[in-house]
Amino acid sequence: MALTQLSTRMQTGTRNSAPASDETRIRIRDVTLSYGNLQIIGGISLDVAAGETVCIIGPSGCGKTTLLRMLAGLAKPTSGSVELDGSMIAGPNRSVAIVFQDYGKALLPWRTAAGNVSLALEARGFPSAERPAIIRDLLEKIGLGRHADKYPAEMSGGMQQRLQIARCLAQEPKVLLMDEPFGALDAMTRQVLQDEVLGLVASTGATMVFVTHDLEEAIYLGDRIVCLQPNPGRVGRIVDVSLSRPRDQLLTREDPEFLRLRRELYDLIKDDHQ
Repeated sequence: MALTQLSTRMQTGTRNSAPASDETRIRIRDVTLSYGNLQIIGGISLDVAAGETVCIIGPSGCGKTTLLRMLAGLAKPTSGSVELDGSMIAGPNRSVAIVFQDYGKALLPWRTAAGNVSLALEARGFPSAERPAIIRDLLEKIGLGRHADKYPAEMSGGMQQRLQIARCLAQEPKVLLMDEPFGALDAMTRQVLQDEVLGLVASTGATMVFVTHDLEEAIYLGDRIVCLQPNPGRVGRIVDVSLSRPRDQLLTREDPEFLRLRRELYDLIKDDHQ
C-alpha cells in the first residue's frame, strides 16, 4: 500500500500554505559556518513550524547540504544556534532522520530490506521478538511488502529509496530531512515518490526540510521555499506557496499560481547564477 493511501488528511479537505502548527520545531539563529578562511554560510536565520514542509533551493555552493547537515547534527556552526523544540542540536538525534540522494551508499548491501529497516529498531533498543511485525508493517506502507528478503542490489533505484524512507520511519522522527533524494531517479518514479512523501508527512505530522535543485519539485512539495544565495550562503528570499492540498501531479502543475511561482523562482535563481 502506498503512503498516499494511508493519509486521511491528504484525502479529505484542503490545506493552504500555512504550517500545520504555530509551534516552532526548528529555530536557526544567525548561523555561520567556516572552514579556515572559507566561509560557507554567512548568517542564516529561519524558523520552521511543526508539521511544515520547507523546501530549500539555490545555486550550487550556496550551502544547502551544509545547512541540512547542521540540522541533522552532523556539522556544528561556527557561530549562531540551531535548535530543535527549544534545545540546541549538539549531535545526531533520533528525532531527526535524513534521507540522502545516494541511496546505494545509504543502505547496507549485506542486509536484506527487512534487515536494513531492523537497523533503526536495533538502535532504538526494540526487543528482537517485536521487530518482525513492525518491519512488515513499515515495508507494506511504502510498497515493499513483497520484497522483504531482497538485498539492495536486487532492487531498483526507486525501491532502494523507498527502503531508505522506511528505515527513517522506523525512527519515528519529528523531523525528516531530505537531501535531493529523488535527483537520480527517472521522472515517473520521482513523481510517485513525491506523492508518497506528501502522504507520509500528512499522515505522521512530521516536519520536513527538503533540499532540491528542481524548482517544480520545490513548489509541488513545499509550504514555503527558502531561496539561498551563494558566497557565502545566506537567505535571499522566502516564498510562500499558497497552492491547496491535496496536490495532483497534473492539475497542480497546470494551476496558474504554480506557473507564476515557477517563473518567480526561475528569475531568482537566474539572477544568482549571473
